Amino acid sequence: MRLCIASVLAVLLALSCPFGMSEVLETFDKCSEFFLRGQPPVIPGILISKSDARYKKICQKYSSQDNPRYMFATLYDTSSRIPVFSAYKYTGRGNFDRPGDLWKIEPQLDPHVGDMTVPYKNQAINEDYFANNFGMNRGHLFPSSHAADVFTAESTFTLTNIVPQYGAFNAGGWRSMEIESGDTMNTQCTDNNNKVLAHVLTGAIPGKNKLNDRVNIPSSMWMAFCCYNSRKRLWVSQAYWALNKEERDDRGISRMSLEELQQFLSKNWVENVQLFRNNCRDPLG
Repeated sequence: MRLCIASVLAVLLALSCPFGMSEVLETFDKCSEFFLRGQPPVIPGILISKSDARYKKICQKYSSQDNPRYMFATLYDTSSRIPVFSAYKYTGRGNFDRPGDLWKIEPQLDPHVGDMTVPYKNQAINEDYFANNFGMNRGHLFPSSHAADVFTAESTFTLTNIVPQYGAFNAGGWRSMEIESGDTMNTQCTDNNNKVLAHVLTGAIPGKNKLNDRVNIPSSMWMAFCCYNSRKRLWVSQAYWALNKEERDDRGISRMSLEELQQFLSKNWVENVQLFRNNCRDPLG
């Protein structure tokens, strides 16, 4: 199905938008390239072998002039109406200006919305963010600032890749983390061809409040990457975590090891989380 721009005329756009063909699938097989060694995270009870009624696997596909490509992968929670995580490959930031805010929805999550009487039950839309009493922004999981080119950056502007973030946090501390992690991957993550390459997961832990009485406001955000450093001939990982609160500077960003983040997620979210194959120690093994 087509990935379409969300607006006041969301229904019409869902039927007619010409860009994108993301897919809601039973497995991530078609977009396994965005996971280290093709293996998605282990998240017991949430990421299971087949899609269930709540958690949907999305291979985010975007097209321009008959050139559709898979851009990243998302596990989406249709009950909370926010993504659990997005997975992508970081290959260095391209030289481009930030695209305009052409926000998109995923029609496959609400296939019957076209009859004009059925609301968007399974996903957030722009109107949820307009009815905003919390000072929330649309916060990317796969940030456009980590995209290799403007085409990839445009693909990140889908509401299935977005969670409500406090404005100061989104533009402040979390943005600083995105810049810092990008700089780190630029210097520490080089494949055997001496090109920048890292596998990244960014996610959100659901909170207790809702935006527009529909969209869960995450209590916290997390991010982790795993890569090979061909110069040092070793595997490298780094992780970050922060509360989603009105805080502009980066003092609230916790920098930690991958193991520490997994321990945190297991304690505060789901037990026995494993984000990368073999904990990024030796993914080939």
